[in-house]
Amino acid sequence: MRKNISKAAIALLVIITLTFSSCKKEPVVTFPTDPVPIALTTDQVSLISSENSFALDIFKKVIENSAESENVLISPLSISSALSMTLNGANGATREAMLDALRMNGLTPEIINNSYKDLTEALLKVDSRVLISIANSVWIENNFVVKKPFIDILTQYYNAESKSFDITDPLVPTQINSWIDSKTNGLIKNMVDKLDDNTVMLLINAIYFKGKWKSQFDKDNTVQGTFYKPDGVTAQVPMMKQTSEFKIYNGQGFTLAEFPYGQGNFVMDVILPDDDNSINNILPLINDNSFKGWLDQMNERKTDLTFPRFKYVYKKELKDILTDMGMGIAFTDNADFSNISDISLLISFVKHQAFIETNEEGTEAAAATIVGISNTAIIEPFNLNIDHSFLYIIRETTTNSILFMGRVVDPLAE
Repeated sequence: MRKNISKAAIALLVIITLTFSSCKKEPVVTFPTDPVPIALTTDQVSLISSENSFALDIFKKVIENSAESENVLISPLSISSALSMTLNGANGATREAMLDALRMNGLTPEIINNSYKDLTEALLKVDSRVLISIANSVWIENNFVVKKPFIDILTQYYNAESKSFDITDPLVPTQINSWIDSKTNGLIKNMVDKLDDNTVMLLINAIYFKGKWKSQFDKDNTVQGTFYKPDGVTAQVPMMKQTSEFKIYNGQGFTLAEFPYGQGNFVMDVILPDDDNSINNILPLINDNSFKGWLDQMNERKTDLTFPRFKYVYKKELKDILTDMGMGIAFTDNADFSNISDISLLISFVKHQAFIETNEEGTEAAAATIVGISNTAIIEPFNLNIDHSFLYIIRETTTNSILFMGRVVDPLAE
């Protein structure tokens, strides 16, 4: 009888223990509610200042080269990342021209590489509620010999994957597009349709971003509203609505508003021209210093916000724009990329593609940049059309012993 009581007591103890164990709460994860400062070195401050100047300058150039009725989108970080990788292969006047175009005058490749590495790591982990990924790769043609120090730099500082390709393989564009697709959550597709025969290297950057608004919109409040386009035509579009506290600055001829994601490390800044103004009038006012000044003067205000949902893809070839910004030599036979190879090289193209979707939940965006490197010694194929009488010789090459000789005047004769 005592044995049965003991067994029952043990069983009851086990049940109680299991019950308490199953009821044990998981530790509560506390997320920051405000931006977490990223500590910056002097070099990193210089790099960010240069990057922002480049971002604003190239955006203005893209706007200038786009139709007024066309949506525009670029990722300056993607473009500068791909070109900074390429910069490590440049020497002499080519390097100076690229530094000038990137607005990085006075910065050495060593400073740029180290700063990019540290900043990338900081951006990726500063807000766990914002999903962001940055991927790099270098694609090398099978018959092209690259200097090892160049590849080592890309691996160490840009975490670049090394890929090889056969320029004669028709599936290469598909392979490249597949890599970009996988690194951008399927948002950037079909960037490459074909490659020129003299392409020997590709340097690729891909960025993916997904952030939820710190103050999200209620879908039930979204209504159709009127949107006024530059040509005077109106469109009925889904307008998201909410009333909340946002940082606002009223400038001369425009309003600047800040909409944070997650804990606020990442935000969307909207610059809205006044009704009687236009984007073209505001653009010349924007530079790194003026933008910093506007941000410093922002104040939180209760705001009745009406914001259109939007979603689109934008593609741009940047060769002409970058040439206009000062790095034209990199696209010519005078280019010096001797840190990549002893063979004469040039940049043959810089392709950029970006995607964005903004809705009640937040923003999803992606971009990719491809820098194509080609052999400058482009040899045009010789055209040989054997369409009339000819002679032929069959010989052994090491001794030049002739085995057969002949003449053909009628290929159909038997």
